[in-house]
Amino acid sequence: MNIRTATPADGAAVAAIYDPIVRDTTISFETEPPGEAQMRARIEKTLEALPWLVAEDAAGTACGYAYASKHRERAAYQWSVDVTVYVREDMRGQGVGRALYGRLLPLLAQLGYCEAFAGIALPNAGSVALHEAMGFEPIGVYRRVGFKQGAWRDVGWWQKSLASTKTPTEPRPFSAA
Repeated sequence: MNIRTATPADGAAVAAIYDPIVRDTTISFETEPPGEAQMRARIEKTLEALPWLVAEDAAGTACGYAYASKHRERAAYQWSVDVTVYVREDMRGQGVGRALYGRLLPLLAQLGYCEAFAGIALPNAGSVALHEAMGFEPIGVYRRVGFKQGAWRDVGWWQKSLASTKTPTEPRPFSAA
């Protein structure tokens, strides 16, 4: 498996992984699949400040991706990020998510981020197991926070410390790393 920084050209491959999740599951709270152009734009925007990684299978086809986003807008939150990982259906349970987080989380620490948060639409035993295997700890649940596929859905929140410092310096943008 090869893990590399995504490029806008990965928009179609990322959409091929994500669009069925949006359309067919409650894992994502989006209700309309974003498609290639929107995913291309999301990759471009994310890479200005934060990493977006793609995993490729033995054939060189994208089989998963992971990225970070701002946790919140206010300045005091600048050392915290939200992280997410999605894996192509036929590759789930084969270590793709672990490999992606194994690269993403240390990279975020190197950039100066201290805490990572992951929101998981519940139930999702596979995602919970992945995050806990990567050292995330459960911190709470937003009950009935989203309505999808005819029912109210909960989102559990997990947290992982990336670095500890009494006086953090401003995180560096990924584009400068």
